[in-house]
Amino acid sequence: MKGSIVGLFAAPEGGVPKPLVEQLEVRVHGCVGDYQRDKKHHGGPNRAVCLFSSEVISHLQENGHPIFPGSVGENILVEGIQWEHIGVGSVFRFGSLTLEVTSDAPPCKTIQDSFTNGRFKEISVKIAPNMTRWYAKVIKEGHVKIGDDVVIN
Repeated sequence: MKGSIVGLFAAPEGGVPKPLVEQLEVRVHGCVGDYQRDKKHHGGPNRAVCLFSSEVISHLQENGHPIFPGSVGENILVEGIQWEHIGVGSVFRFGSLTLEVTSDAPPCKTIQDSFTNGRFKEISVKIAPNMTRWYAKVIKEGHVKIGDDVVIN
């Protein structure tokens, strides 16, 4: 399965929405320049990167949600990937960077403004497993930029 990066996001001060950046340096403990205020639930080696799908964002927008790229805290936004086939153990290869999905990224009230009536659980793996964000660990550190290809194994 092959797709591409359509958005990269990092928040030096933490919080959401995360601002768009042109490139990201990704290390074992996370994206350089991206800060997590709540280290109990975000960040660290097994949650170094948050991945999401532009097709899922489009679907949610079509259903009236005010979600937009970066608004739910993702670091890497991809398109062209069959998101329903992504799960724990999926490997994302972006040129020099390799990531492995370790868990879903459970939604919390911090992102409620991206959803009509605050229904942030619309992207919960328990409610909509094909529409969730995923956390990944870094197998091989590297740099990524918007437009880079991604291959899924």
